Amino acid sequence: MKRIVIKVGSAVLTEQNRVAKERMAALVDLIAKVRQNGTEVILVSSGAVAAGYTLCRLDKKVVANRQALASIGQPKLIAMYQKKFARHGYIVSQILLTADDFDSRRRTYHAKCAVETLLDQGVVPIINENDVTATEELVFGDNDQLSAHVAYYFDAQLLVILSDIDCYYDKDPNRYEDAVPLKIVKEIPKSDLEAECTPNASFATGGIVTKLKAADFLLKRGRRLFLASGFDLSDAYSFLIEGEHKGGTLFSSFD
Repeated sequence: MKRIVIKVGSAVLTEQNRVAKERMAALVDLIAKVRQNGTEVILVSSGAVAAGYTLCRLDKKVVANRQALASIGQPKLIAMYQKKFARHGYIVSQILLTADDFDSRRRTYHAKCAVETLLDQGVVPIINENDVTATEELVFGDNDQLSAHVAYYFDAQLLVILSDIDCYYDKDPNRYEDAVPLKIVKEIPKSDLEAECTPNASFATGGIVTKLKAADFLLKRGRRLFLASGFDLSDAYSFLIEGEHKGGTLFSSFD
């Protein structure tokens, strides 16, 4: 059975300082369709800080406040997913991980065993960064790197990142009108990997650079990454359900 990881970021899941329920519902509908095709799905989801902010208006610029908001918001986020997946007859689970969990063979092994058991039971594992303890993650990165590690260490053939960035261009589309979207990428220029992170949303902490780093991580390990819009899921549907690559960027070292 095929296994994929789908990652959705805060830029997609949040709108006007709240969780975007309609987009979450559309995401869940997509995952349900993928599951019906016989593919196992692990979901890596941001949004805990945004969910917490709807209940407690702390200043998000302060790290301790973001940690508190994540702690408040994570149960709410999972409850929202539970309700939406239940409509399709699926149970969800919550797994909180940090980079340290992948630095330990023992912890990685135990986490993988748990995920394997959940998937065997038809459960949709929902993974998020443990923002309460992962201070460096809150300041410098986002779940793009986590999702790449999840895909590799938990034996997924493909990572799908659904974002406010619909694809990878040959140059910055915000600065150059003649920027061309790249459909298939086999190697990422070092200059792009070392560029400054430029998140687009108030709750987001990444940008195209973190996605490219995730893609580079997987390319070097023989895995694939598909980047597409999380606002309009038509390209994701075409690629995942219909097997057609209409839009978005596929990072793959093989044809």
